[in-house]
Amino acid sequence: MRSLPLPLALTARLTPVAVLACAGWVMASGPDTTTSAGTSGDTSAQQTAGQSGSDAPSTSSASTAATKTYSAAPAPCGSIPVATIKSLVPGAKTAGKEIPSTDTKLRRTCSWNALKGYDYRWLDVSFEIMDTDAAAAKEYKDRVAEKSGGGAVPGLGDSGYSVVNLTTEDKQQTREGVVMAQVSNALVVVTYNGSDFESKKAPSTDVINKGAIQAAKSAVTALKGSQ
Repeated sequence: MRSLPLPLALTARLTPVAVLACAGWVMASGPDTTTSAGTSGDTSAQQTAGQSGSDAPSTSSASTAATKTYSAAPAPCGSIPVATIKSLVPGAKTAGKEIPSTDTKLRRTCSWNALKGYDYRWLDVSFEIMDTDAAAAKEYKDRVAEKSGGGAVPGLGDSGYSVVNLTTEDKQQTREGVVMAQVSNALVVVTYNGSDFESKKAPSTDVINKGAIQAAKSAVTALKGSQ
C-alpha cells in the first residue's frame, strides 16, 4: 500500500497612553493633585486594559471555534457501507483493516483489499483533521497540484477532485484512482486501484473513477454525520 493562526481596537491601545500622559502633566503642575489624578489615571488605565484583555480572548476563541468544525477523525472502517465494499472490493473482509497512525485524533485510515480469482482490488479511505478551514484548503490545493491531470468532482464537500492513472510493471497494468475532498477543516482522501493478473490488463478508467468517487461520497457523508 502506498501511504500514503484582530488586532485590538486603536482606541484600546491609545486610551492608556492618553491617560498616562495626562497623569504626567498633572504631576508636573502640583503635588496636591498628583495623587488624585494619578490614581484616577491608573484606575482608568487598568479598567481599559482589563476590558481590552477580557474582550480579546473571547474574540479569538469565537474565531477558532468558527473555523474548526471537526476536532477528530471519525472511524474510517465504518465510513463505507458494506454493500459498497462488496461491490468495489469483491472478496474483501467488509470490516476492513485500520492502518496504525501516530495520532488517531488527527488522521485515520482504513484499507480493504482482496484477490478474487485473478481480479485484484484495493481501497483506502483516510480522514485528516487540520487546525482551520484555511489550512485544509491550502493542503487540498497543494495535493491537487501534485496530482495534475484530473478534474473537479462537483458536490463533493467544499471542493472535490478526482484523478486516474495507469502504470505498467513487468507487463502488468494497474489503474489507480485518487479522490480528494475538503470538508471545512477536514480532508477526505480515497485511493482505489485494480489489476487483472490473468489478462495483465487493468480495469477501465471509468470503473476505477466511479468506484473511487462512490467511496468518497460515502466517506464525506460519514464525516458530516460524525459531529
